Amino acid sequence: MTKTNAGRFFEDYAVGDVLTHAVPRSINMGERALYHALYPARHALHSADTFAQSCGLPCSPLDDLVTFHTVFGKTVPDVSLNAVANLGYAEGRWLKPLWPGDTITATSQVIGVKQNSNGKSGVVWVRTTGCNQHGDPVLEYVRWVMVRKRGDGPAPDAVIPDLAGAVAASDLVIPQGLDFTRYDFALAGEPHRMSDYTVGEIIDHVDGVTIEEAEHMLATRLWQNTAKVHFDATQRPDGKRLIYGGHVISLARALSFNGLANAQMLAAINAGSHANPCFAGDTIRAWSEVLDTAQTAAPGVGAIRLRLVATKGASGDLRDTDGRYLPDVLLDLDYWALIPV
Repeated sequence: MTKTNAGRFFEDYAVGDVLTHAVPRSINMGERALYHALYPARHALHSADTFAQSCGLPCSPLDDLVTFHTVFGKTVPDVSLNAVANLGYAEGRWLKPLWPGDTITATSQVIGVKQNSNGKSGVVWVRTTGCNQHGDPVLEYVRWVMVRKRGDGPAPDAVIPDLAGAVAASDLVIPQGLDFTRYDFALAGEPHRMSDYTVGEIIDHVDGVTIEEAEHMLATRLWQNTAKVHFDATQRPDGKRLIYGGHVISLARALSFNGLANAQMLAAINAGSHANPCFAGDTIRAWSEVLDTAQTAAPGVGAIRLRLVATKGASGDLRDTDGRYLPDVLLDLDYWALIPV
């Protein structure tokens, strides 16, 4: 009898299943150092205790996407080990900062399934929650993933979840104590407040990063993401290893510093799509569109809703005349961030 795990296939999921993901993960400053080595991340609140303390926090929390990657990595063996592709996100909220020394666990509930028309794969929707060592939720989100079928057997009845188009600004969770009334714009790197941005504004983040195979492999292993398509070149007909979509998210978020240096903390993911596959050798650039702004109850803290696009093409280009993503577009992410008013 084999003791190894081949991973779940599409037929193995049923709506209502709760998946308890293995291997808790304690996060310390080593993860921050590696994160900042892998991505050009330099938002001040995630870089310096002194800056975070001037903003009312006890110390500098880990980058918000460290929380995301750590929780996501826990889910892979149970959700996307046999994935063809990770398709999208919705209803994501950061609920507490991730502090050095915190230990993360994760669970997911299956909320939808639908077989694809080719009969060889299907889409699975899960709602994932990451918790710290106290049992407090730190992150929740929905994602959907295309998973291979084991065989040609019957598929479960389709259930497609009804997901919100966006997280309401009133439902954003502001970290306890966060206060931007003494915010140091010089140290943060840019002078722009929330009021300096207008809805519909397009921000070209200018810089580009060429993805290398080695850095992607290191990053994906760092988050303990075991999806076969990221490591095993035989998993795809083209013989290429697919770049983890979260790697693209972190690169685009880091590039957005140039123009959005004061969008300090991520608060929610409203929607997200990995529009086209990304491979080693691709050069990624990023642009953002301002979608909305909102006040919060925290002193000096506003919320800005942004579309972040990672692309191999030109700033502002997103879809063709038929409404389909252009082939150069890699990521279309709609999110809320916290920013000085």
